Amino acid sequence: MRTEPTHQRHSAESALFALYARRTVPRYTSYPTAPHFEKNFPEEIYRNWLAVLPIQEAISLYVHLPFCKQMCWYCGCNMKLIARYQPVRSYIDNLCAEIDLVAAQLPARMKVAHLHFGGGTPTAIHPEDLEKIVGKIEEHFTFTADAERAIETDPRTITNEMIARIGALGFTRASLGVQEFDPTVQAAINRIQPAALVQKTTEKLRAVGVKGINYDLIYGLPQQTEAALCKTVQECLAMKPDRVVLFGYAHVPWMAKNQRMIDEAALPGAEERTIQAHSSAQELIKGGYVPIGIDHFALPGDTLTKAMRAGKLHRNFQGYTDDDARSLIGFGATSIGRTPFGYVQNQSETGAWARAIEAGHLPVSKGLVMSLDDCLRAYVIERIMCDGTIDLEIAGGFFDAEPDWYEHEVEQLEILARDGLIIRKDARITLTPAGTGLARIVASTFDSYLRHDRARHSVAV
Repeated sequence: MRTEPTHQRHSAESALFALYARRTVPRYTSYPTAPHFEKNFPEEIYRNWLAVLPIQEAISLYVHLPFCKQMCWYCGCNMKLIARYQPVRSYIDNLCAEIDLVAAQLPARMKVAHLHFGGGTPTAIHPEDLEKIVGKIEEHFTFTADAERAIETDPRTITNEMIARIGALGFTRASLGVQEFDPTVQAAINRIQPAALVQKTTEKLRAVGVKGINYDLIYGLPQQTEAALCKTVQECLAMKPDRVVLFGYAHVPWMAKNQRMIDEAALPGAEERTIQAHSSAQELIKGGYVPIGIDHFALPGDTLTKAMRAGKLHRNFQGYTDDDARSLIGFGATSIGRTPFGYVQNQSETGAWARAIEAGHLPVSKGLVMSLDDCLRAYVIERIMCDGTIDLEIAGGFFDAEPDWYEHEVEQLEILARDGLIIRKDARITLTPAGTGLARIVASTFDSYLRHDRARHSVAV
């Protein structure tokens, strides 16, 4: 039998990977994804959902603070630069009022297992205002003994006073935006941040009791090279963060106007992005980190690694998580919440969000009532993204679906199997090593909304 030379086989695999990597698909931090939420979602439906949340279950909370002290050109978040502090103070007053409104709809004083402050840059506000928000939350909710309190921060702008307050308020995890240490890349994205500054911030946070430190890294940035990114990874390894998120830059200037400052000609092409993603991931693995899903890495003893090995890994709007709460309540403009019944999203424009709260309304803008088919597909997509394997027939049984519920997906599954992204045995599909990095592609097979989707998404790698 004639066999293909190894170098030719590897070349073919790389070409196939590059082909699939160019496809644009959702990140699947939710399903259905946010572009498919219905506009003008009735506030009354959300009130009813809150009123019947199971009181025996712990929930999660997300607080969105859309303020930053400096503009980063790569950012795709809903954020506002702080020119004057009064609008920030007004926002926080309304945020506390929203917490009051939501708490009044709940059936009891709920337990909280996870609290996450995102943005923007949550640490851009004054330390006393962070304490005010946490105090308001503690007024209405009870934290479990092992609850995680997480906050995102910018090493360039966080103050010693804020670090001290974070420790005093019992935060257990902090995420630091590193992105890239190469000076040329930093200049191209308007984020000048020496490695020494990140290391010093890390040490200070650990000194006040923040045990979990996350670093965010990005590949596919303007002027970025494989060598520069791998050097950044090596510098990060010396600082020993507990987790690293390594994700691809999503160039969406039609949504994020600040990205129009980036020279598109300086962006690496699809092949270079793929090389950067693979090489930097290998550096992290060689450094002792365990790959988690498509873009997370954690130390062997981290709770995220333990959750993955126990088959208890989940995925939400913050990425991969060991948070197994079925309900997530979002506070703040543009925040997204989830209950066992569906999704809700707040007004994204801060003025409209504030006016709704001042009128005594929950500031809901969009939402989606989950059908049984939605719930089944959400489960399958999450397990593909988290476990890399799923028995489709067993999954269907959990949601009273027919054994052949996925008959419309069979043809695409056969193509994925032929191309080497999955192994298919009867109703079970399993990602191959080549398919693991393209889990979003495989998951998209089960996205019934994507067939009629006009939304624009980021590339798969």
